[in-house]
Amino acid sequence: MNKQCLYESNPPVNSQSNVFILRGWLMIAVALFLTTLMPGKSMALEVPDFEKLVNEQGSAVVKVSVVGKARAAVPDFDSQQFPEPLRRYFENLPQQPDSRPSAGFGSGFVISEDGYIVTNAHVVDNATEISVALPDRREFVATLIGSDARSDIALLKVDASGLPTLTLGDSSSLNVGQWVLAIGSPFGFEYTATQGIVSAVSRSLPEENYVPFIQTDAAVNPGNSGGPLFDTNGEVIGVNSQIFSQSGGYMGLSFAIPVNVVKSVVTQLKESGYVSRGWLGVLIQNVDKDLAQSFGLDRPTGALVSKVTQNSPAEKAGVKTGDIILSFNDAEIERSSNLPPLVGLVPAGETAEMEVLRQGERIVLPVTIAELEDAQAKPVKTSAKEEQDESKLGLVVSAMTQEQKDELGVEGVLVEQVEPSGPAAAAGIRPGDVVISFNHVEVSSVDELASLVGEVPAGTPVPLLIQRGNSPLYSALTLQ
Repeated sequence: MNKQCLYESNPPVNSQSNVFILRGWLMIAVALFLTTLMPGKSMALEVPDFEKLVNEQGSAVVKVSVVGKARAAVPDFDSQQFPEPLRRYFENLPQQPDSRPSAGFGSGFVISEDGYIVTNAHVVDNATEISVALPDRREFVATLIGSDARSDIALLKVDASGLPTLTLGDSSSLNVGQWVLAIGSPFGFEYTATQGIVSAVSRSLPEENYVPFIQTDAAVNPGNSGGPLFDTNGEVIGVNSQIFSQSGGYMGLSFAIPVNVVKSVVTQLKESGYVSRGWLGVLIQNVDKDLAQSFGLDRPTGALVSKVTQNSPAEKAGVKTGDIILSFNDAEIERSSNLPPLVGLVPAGETAEMEVLRQGERIVLPVTIAELEDAQAKPVKTSAKEEQDESKLGLVVSAMTQEQKDELGVEGVLVEQVEPSGPAAAAGIRPGDVVISFNHVEVSSVDELASLVGEVPAGTPVPLLIQRGNSPLYSALTLQ
């Protein structure tokens, strides 16, 4: 009787099995050999040496500390609840300023051995004192050379030499998925390093038409503002500016200003203290699927012109409502948000070429770019070394854009800031008001207002006509 074993033994090894085993080992050896011949493939799986990058570049990252102006108190009542005759009286009541100065901090980085430092404009906004601290614990008092709110870039200067510096790279070649490193002072924790990847490029944000932001997932929090964003070569490819958050903290969406924008802004701030931007003079909108089909495009692309401003560079170049701008200076316009940053980088007086689609025909139009009017706002420089002379009015004003003039239906200058202890604050003037006339003379420019103010002796009350919303309003103002 044959018996069946209750366990299973290994089968005997034969020559055929040996062949299969040998082939398997050969395949593994070949795979390992091929891997050594393709270093690019293997390196792509490795994390960059961030330790070396931080050690080499971190010494040029600074903490920026500011003391700001006290802000005017907000009235405890709504003047709109009163009848018109009483409303103007209450609107002109002097406001008691808050005597407590504000304080804050952010980040920045050194770009020259003699002390030029880049940070965000919002970090030093309304600052009366600015100081910077290096990782080696040296501290310097800083002067604000210039600030540009549209790009959110400010340029500082400290009295020093031989400082460590960072190299500005090229943000035009960035690709989604690249490793990046941020260094800054989140919540005051100096010289904190965080890493991530580029999540998107040329990202447009609401009310930020002139900056094609770099989106990353590097952890950025309050205090990181103004700090550098590095590529793996240790070059600065962006300036960390803002985050998208529903909680006030990091949620995986961080935005940096491309370094190519920073270079242009810094150069202009250094030379003139303010930034001049190109102006085309069109209102544009995105092209969606249905619009693309109706205009004969095979896919949504370009910027659709919905309005051409009168006497604008666009009108003079022959741009018409209904044109779709497909490219600007050889750069393709995939979305309408791509156009404003490209126009803004062109100096006034230079000629650019636009390709437009008009009734199914592609046309190339040369256009001479003009200067964006609100770039004429007088630069405001703040020094922590010495007290700056305040305007006799206690105001900071800027030229109005054509869109603002059209919207409000008035000519004048826009009030940007009000010195809490100045004559304008005592007269009830607020940021957002438009100065229409001064001492019965119409005001059409910042320089004209400055000239009129200079003609009036101190202590003399003069009438000031402003526009607040849709309502004109006179105030009596006594110069200091």
